[in-house]
Amino acid sequence: MHENYKNLCSKYGINVKVYTQMPAKFDKVIGNPDGMILFTSTVSHKMAITAVKEAKKKNINIIRCHSSSLTSLENTIINLKEGR
Repeated sequence: MHENYKNLCSKYGINVKVYTQMPAKFDKVIGNPDGMILFTSTVSHKMAITAVKEAKKKNINIIRCHSSSLTSLENTIINLKEGR
């Protein structure tokens, strides 16, 4: 799925990092993105808490999405682009 996510995002001109498992020092590798999409059904609770904490600390927009399907990701990207 990593490559599918990356290909879909590049189709919309979005640079993306994909994490399905929590790497060491996750709070450090997040960086300062324009936004985050968090697939809540896929990531661990600890990873979600870390991502939300870092997003708040760095003032990063975060969108929580339950489904991790490509269609769900595409709909989320379209809504972001349209300002919804």
